[in-house]
Amino acid sequence: MNTQQEILRILDEVLSLGGRASAFGPDTALLGAIPELDSMAVVTLITSLEEQLGIVVDDDDIDGATFATVGSLTEFVDAKLED
Repeated sequence: MNTQQEILRILDEVLSLGGRASAFGPDTALLGAIPELDSMAVVTLITSLEEQLGIVVDDDDIDGATFATVGSLTEFVDAKLED
């Protein structure tokens, strides 16, 4: 499984981006750069990542840096998948 592709698919689905996420790369800014990614969307995104990728995200795991870029989110999810 390509973690970044899965994350982009989930981002596209959760934020209703209509396929725009497929053009995102590791350096694409997320939080603060994509209007659809507000605090409520972050919660939905975390829930979707947990359900679809089988990871568990604790409240203390999350900070703004996790959602800074596609790359930082991918690294976070990869680390969770290794747990």
